[in-house]
Amino acid sequence: MSFGADSSQQRIDLSQSDRLLRDRYLIDRMLGRGGFGVTYLARDTRLPGHPHCVIKQLCPKVRDPAALKKARQRFEQEAKTLARLGSHSQIPQLLDYFEIEGIFYLAQEFIRGRTLAQDVQKFGVWTEAAVKQFLKEFLPLLQYVHAQRVIHRDIKPSNIVRCREDGRWALIDFGAVKERISLSEPTSRSLVTRFVGTIGFAPPEQVAMRPVYSSDIYALGITCLYLLGGRVPTEQDYDAYTGELQWRKLVRVSDYFGRILDKMLQASTCDRFKSADEVFRALELEAHLDSLRPCLSHHPLSQTEPTAASHEFVSPMMRTAMAIRAWQVRLAARQAKENQSQ
Repeated sequence: MSFGADSSQQRIDLSQSDRLLRDRYLIDRMLGRGGFGVTYLARDTRLPGHPHCVIKQLCPKVRDPAALKKARQRFEQEAKTLARLGSHSQIPQLLDYFEIEGIFYLAQEFIRGRTLAQDVQKFGVWTEAAVKQFLKEFLPLLQYVHAQRVIHRDIKPSNIVRCREDGRWALIDFGAVKERISLSEPTSRSLVTRFVGTIGFAPPEQVAMRPVYSSDIYALGITCLYLLGGRVPTEQDYDAYTGELQWRKLVRVSDYFGRILDKMLQASTCDRFKSADEVFRALELEAHLDSLRPCLSHHPLSQTEPTAASHEFVSPMMRTAMAIRAWQVRLAARQAKENQSQ
């Protein structure tokens, strides 16, 4: 389904009207306008207190009844996906979806709070510790979204909100129509596609209209750079030959966190973190590095008989490290034996 400003349907400016939309929603003001539609702040007059909600007006770019029918089917399917996602406390709940004169509408919960972009603009850049804490709080939400077989495709500072009520992070603007589009009109057999996302945050495969789950991880990595440095990388920040982002000249972080950002920002999906859970586990591991280093030293293991002390309690993390070291020794011994036999 494709939406755009050149739609054959005449887009109605709801902010200029005092009538109720669907005999229910009273428009307060326009929140934003983009290539996919217009977003309004409205009040739900059917609920006590007339609480605020968000109305998204989506105009399908089609010119015949058959294409409009397909657009309608896709819209309904995507609305159901949003309804399923909205059951999570950190995703705006879908309140309603409907069509009026060939124009589609979504009504969603209004999240009160401040976006990451607004926070940086008002208070300045973040510390490394604050960014890592944000990731630990946000990554489980992203893992949930991916578990629902959904790629957000537009993760960026303006789409992540710190809720005013309880401080939780919310992910907004899933954009029911922000997907690769197959539009079959009688006049054309070609596959019509449209890039979805934000240049500067989208990785190469997404720009090529082949997004995967790790595309969201790349965008989240760029978001971290924005939090740390206050700006989005430009074309001059990329290596002209490899396409890799040379981000280390933009911000300064610890060596360990730098390696995590490196893997989040790999141009190739093969070298990037595959899941939000992988990033989370890498962050959690940092707290155990000091205790792991002695166990992962390059000194050979002692061959002495076990003593009474060896039966004392050993933490699970220590046992894992010892097992890894033992495996490394066995592997080295086997390789040495194979080299001798050659």
